[in-house]
Amino acid sequence: QVQLVESGGGLVQAGGSLRLSCADSGRTFSSYRMVGWFRQAPGKEREFVAAISWSVGSTHYADSVKGRFTISGDYAKNTVYMQMNSLKPEDTAVYYCAAAPRGPSLGPTAGYAYWGQGTQVTVSS
Repeated sequence: QVQLVESGGGLVQAGGSLRLSCADSGRTFSSYRMVGWFRQAPGKEREFVAAISWSVGSTHYADSVKGRFTISGDYAKNTVYMQMNSLKPEDTAVYYCAAAPRGPSLGPTAGYAYWGQGTQVTVSS
């Protein structure tokens, strides 16, 4: 059974950093096609932030976070991280970890079937 659990959110001032973690207690991340992070701000639609393909070793980022956010995986801990630096007030959102099952590739932004409960990130100006 897939169970994605995020942690690491919180309140930070603009320019600060946070590291989000996503752990899967049910399956190993290597069994997925892609593991990603999405976010949803109040009144806005959920948007793609970053993704990692463990089998290929590739990473993908939304333009809005390139150069500031880094997604990585720890095989031994079965955990995916997202290091967020130079945070801006517009990064404020609930951040969700998601996993895409293996199958036809839909790219890094689609095909996610499993979702965590989300963790709040608030960046004050």
